[in-house]
Amino acid sequence: MTRDYTLSSVKNSLRLLQSFTMEEPERKVTELAQMLGMGHSSVSRMLATMASEGFVTKDPETQKYRLSLSILGLNSVIISNLQITRTSQSTLQKLVDEIGESSHLGVMEGTDVVYINKVGCNHPVQILSYIGRRNPLHSTSSGKVILALQEEEVINRYIENVLDKFTVNTIIHSDEFRRTLHEIKEQEYAVTTEELRDSVASVSAPIRDHTGKVVYAVTVVGPVHRMDPQDARIIAKLKTAAKEISSLLGYRKG
Repeated sequence: MTRDYTLSSVKNSLRLLQSFTMEEPERKVTELAQMLGMGHSSVSRMLATMASEGFVTKDPETQKYRLSLSILGLNSVIISNLQITRTSQSTLQKLVDEIGESSHLGVMEGTDVVYINKVGCNHPVQILSYIGRRNPLHSTSSGKVILALQEEEVINRYIENVLDKFTVNTIIHSDEFRRTLHEIKEQEYAVTTEELRDSVASVSAPIRDHTGKVVYAVTVVGPVHRMDPQDARIIAKLKTAAKEISSLLGYRKG
């Protein structure tokens, strides 16, 4: 019983930490308790413990909590130990210099793509894009290009469970989505035009690790009035960038 209670407490603590986002960086105890389906006193105790360890801090005026510097330290450890972030940096910068739009590196985690590296342009589009941001696979070019090159079982499981609609352009019909993934697999790049956010377009190409498995994707994203995702020049540069990073990770095409 004690072990089960401890595991439950750890799980709830992690859920609490995940409740803080870039969109909602500060939250009150009452709000967190409602979100997590927990008692006010339980959430208050957990926050007090986290505050004592430096993971959250409380604003005395607003009575809202926010993540603190200990979290930043953990994030730095994770990012610094990801070989792909170091390996991709110069290539992402080159894409920004040549295309003039922001570039990202994404990895598939569950049903989302998570951005683990980013180089911004001089006039970035406001798309709530940042390192650590999670977006659904099916509504992003990075997510689609990674998913398209997975095993059929992985694709089927995703389609059966997740095809939420975000804009009028989001593909939510399974047959159409399967056809799209097949095309992406054949051409080895993916594009999206206003499928997750209005006025935003992106292009992505798959990155392979030393085993040949596609885990990452490199992306260029920009506003539709400034960037045409079907531009052959942009697609070619993305493919070249993906091959460069794949090669640096040890991939050698047989």
